[in-house]
Amino acid sequence: MSFALRLKSLIGEESVSGFARRVDINEALLRKYLKGSEPSLNKANQIAMKANCSLEWLATGCGYLYRQAEIVDKPALNAAYEHVSNKKIDETAAENLLKIVTGYQYLRTHKKDDGYLDISGMATFLAVAQKEEP
Repeated sequence: MSFALRLKSLIGEESVSGFARRVDINEALLRKYLKGSEPSLNKANQIAMKANCSLEWLATGCGYLYRQAEIVDKPALNAAYEHVSNKKIDETAAENLLKIVTGYQYLRTHKKDDGYLDISGMATFLAVAQKEEP
């Protein structure tokens, strides 16, 4: 899979202009990458960091799509919930809690200097992450 195809996959259902704003790249330059141009390492890293993507995956297609820091330890999360709430967590509550924590992590790492929270980007991230679960 080419860089352009990986980038297209990363953008998903989000608009190209919206993704360009989210990763702080000029839209024309992003469209150039989508047509097959290869970015510099600096630009590829910028895209990867802002999109919460592994640079290794974006550049080569190898490794994990998302940075490992964003992976939630489900057993630890469920144990914490059960300890704090003093009740056993059911499957539906565990799935919802995981989505909440994952969404929070996305928003925290993508929060703009002016306080802007990219809810649309979080929704796209959660949808892609859910599709990739085994």
